[in-house]
Amino acid sequence: MSLTALAAAPAETGPTLEDFGKDPWWLILGKVLAIFVFLVLTVLLSMWVERRIIGRMQLRVGPNRAGPFGLLQGLADGIKLALKEDIVPRGVDKVVFVLAPIVSAAPAFIAFSIIPFGPEVSVFGHHTPLQGTDLPVAVLLVLAMASMGAYGVVLAGWSSMSPYSLLGGLRSSAQIISYEIAMSLSFVAVFLFAGTMSTSEIVAAQTDTWYVVLLFPSFAVYVITMMGESNRIPFDLPEGEGEIVGGFHTEYSSLKFAMFFLAEYINLATLSALCTTLFLGGWRAPAPISTVWAGANQGWWPVLWFLVKVWLFIFFFIWLRGSLPRVRYDQLMKLGWKVLMPFSLGWIVLVAAIQAFKNEGYEVRQIMLIVAVVAAVVLVATILWEMVRGGSAEKAAAAESASESASGIVTGGVGKGAAAKDAAAGGFPVPPMDAPHYHGKPGKTRTPSKEVTSGTH
Repeated sequence: MSLTALAAAPAETGPTLEDFGKDPWWLILGKVLAIFVFLVLTVLLSMWVERRIIGRMQLRVGPNRAGPFGLLQGLADGIKLALKEDIVPRGVDKVVFVLAPIVSAAPAFIAFSIIPFGPEVSVFGHHTPLQGTDLPVAVLLVLAMASMGAYGVVLAGWSSMSPYSLLGGLRSSAQIISYEIAMSLSFVAVFLFAGTMSTSEIVAAQTDTWYVVLLFPSFAVYVITMMGESNRIPFDLPEGEGEIVGGFHTEYSSLKFAMFFLAEYINLATLSALCTTLFLGGWRAPAPISTVWAGANQGWWPVLWFLVKVWLFIFFFIWLRGSLPRVRYDQLMKLGWKVLMPFSLGWIVLVAAIQAFKNEGYEVRQIMLIVAVVAAVVLVATILWEMVRGGSAEKAAAAESASESASGIVTGGVGKGAAAKDAAAGGFPVPPMDAPHYHGKPGKTRTPSKEVTSGTH
């Protein structure tokens, strides 16, 4: 299979930056309304599809009461949330508490305005691109809006005056910062190949070959980071129900909670559409269709190819949620900082070197040989480093164990050194397991007035 197996039809290059900013006011208003309606309908349909698919995966019945096949279940949930009592806990910062859901939901709508749905079409005799707008730094707008959405989550946790909400907000801020850096780095290779940050021009640059083929490592990093960015399983630590009840939105109800719910599913659609734009040729038809049908990338047909790609990614999100367990928080952060970021930086250097060799006139075979040699050296060096590091860690652990055995100091049948090591096993803090009542012995509890001996818990 050649690199052009996923190529799109070369006949249609699509709009450029010069084609934007010429629409009349009524067309601009129509585009904004169309994007809003599309996102709301996508949210409703995503909720239904998710429940039906996970229901099948878990051998249970999905929604099947509201409307045929349960199609109106999402609408029923929206009406229910709107009619529920809006409870504001006593002692919260009311201004921030009310603004936080708006800060979280509004950027999710704005980010979708730079996503191209198709090429230029005629709308009531006026030729216009099927895209809200475009900018020379359009992809950076998506990252900026994602950062703004994080503020809504953090402010919701802080203003709720609840330890569970605060913990969820802190988790979310750390997670989004970590994975947004890795996500940004995955875009750099695309910018180097396309020579632009404009979404419409990035789609035009994939006329011959989609970037999922040329830049597969960047694609793989983005797929992982978009799960962390969307706060969904297996990376939904800010909403860990088994640990912090519901996370940052624990104290929210009615329409305020609905806005957080809406923002999550809109981000799901936005991240899927951005991946389609940057790596899967955007609105361009896949090779089997574009090679047989010359008009596959013209008119309104590209909207169909775009929607198919977006919904394939949404299905991928849902499939992961029904298949994978939630990861531990230290594992989540380790993956972001110690794996994805170094890998992305190394990949960027490699892509930049390839581009430099191409500019110097080297042939593809020479470039691939150089890349293979460099990759082999890095791989061998990494393996040797891990072997040396692992051997040193084992020797240190053995020496520490021998020292503890020689000291003979124990507390409650457990060595002090062992208890201290177990308290942070693998870098993840856990409660000490040598408390007296764990061993059937009476412990002491302290009251404000006196010290009372308690029985076994």
